[in-house]
Amino acid sequence: MESTLNEYLQSQQALVDEAALALPHQFSRCTYALGPLRQAVYLCLTCPENRAICSACSIACHTNHEQVELFPKRNFRCDCPTTAISNQCTLHTKLEDENTTNVYGQNFKGSFCRCGRPYDAKTERETMIQCLVCEDWYHESCCNLRERPNSREPTPVATEPQEDNVSEASSSGLPPPLISGEDYESFVCAACAFDLELVQHYAGTPGAIIVVRNSINDPWRIEQGLQVHTENDPVEIIQQSTSPPPSPTVTGSKRPHSPSELSSGESKRAKTSCETVACLAPPINPVADKIYTGGLEAALNPSTSLGTGDIFFMDGFRDRWCRCSTCLPSLQARPYLLEEEDTYEPPEDPDSGLSLEELGMRALERIPRDRAIDGIHAFQAMRDDLIKFLRPFAQEGKVVNESDVRAFFDSLESKKPQM
Repeated sequence: MESTLNEYLQSQQALVDEAALALPHQFSRCTYALGPLRQAVYLCLTCPENRAICSACSIACHTNHEQVELFPKRNFRCDCPTTAISNQCTLHTKLEDENTTNVYGQNFKGSFCRCGRPYDAKTERETMIQCLVCEDWYHESCCNLRERPNSREPTPVATEPQEDNVSEASSSGLPPPLISGEDYESFVCAACAFDLELVQHYAGTPGAIIVVRNSINDPWRIEQGLQVHTENDPVEIIQQSTSPPPSPTVTGSKRPHSPSELSSGESKRAKTSCETVACLAPPINPVADKIYTGGLEAALNPSTSLGTGDIFFMDGFRDRWCRCSTCLPSLQARPYLLEEEDTYEPPEDPDSGLSLEELGMRALERIPRDRAIDGIHAFQAMRDDLIKFLRPFAQEGKVVNESDVRAFFDSLESKKPQM
């Protein structure tokens, strides 16, 4: 295969640029010393233990192993330098005790989604969505966003330009999903939604999309309601005081204000020693209520389900939560619902993006002066030999091919002094 020297240099620079984009960080420090944090996690399939390793260890300690990137997981501490993994950590050489706070779900056994299918990047054709709460990954088809494709069929090649509003998955030959990734900010899976009563109140309301169908024979559609709950329509929360109220009151029950209560609320609160707080959580959507009332098992049964209960939250959903004294504790117990989490990233690599020449100069600066001078002399000698070798090609307009380059370096090898 023939190519010009200029084309070769351009190809080498392209490889350097690609490496800088793929690995812009330093991977010389294991994150174990930083304690539990939200960070990118990798599962090493070669090691027999189903344990989490950090980005740095995935490169420095397991670089020749088969791995699956699990993307960010919260409250994780790297297990590479602990007794939980037999492979020796090369970055954190002190052997540490096994981590007891890491939570290992089915992802660390190679299973994903509620269907439990393994993930294979070579055959998987669907976009997968990570749940904000449990951080498991779900197929779009399992969330009723599309029909499940046959992963064993070869991926069709797109022959026409894709429109901007078509999801990334459709570029692999699949039709666009019912909701694309651009339509929502975060996703809460059905299992987590069934455990969070407050979240259920937002399902199917503006800004919180659910996928439903009217009957098992109808197509799936999106439901996000029309009613908007405002401060003009508050809900009173009656909180029981230390002394029992004089009349039967259900602690924590929600009911709308009556006209008489709005006019004489202060006197009533004084008599019952109860504190009134305005709750702005929307009334539960009737469609969503039917799903959650039926139970998780029924919601996930494809033969009878009218909706799984998965929720797709649109941009700014954290600003729409009710923060009354009843709703706020549920949110505070899960801080990621109130504020977006910080995800640890390794420090930037100062050498990332440098040219081969610049990297060479950096390397010279880090070695002893006498060895650097010897290296510079050797480079200058090789440069002079290369110019002499290439001059006839330039004068005759000949193309330098691979065999010519090999012959040049073979001649350099033969000139080396024998030890």
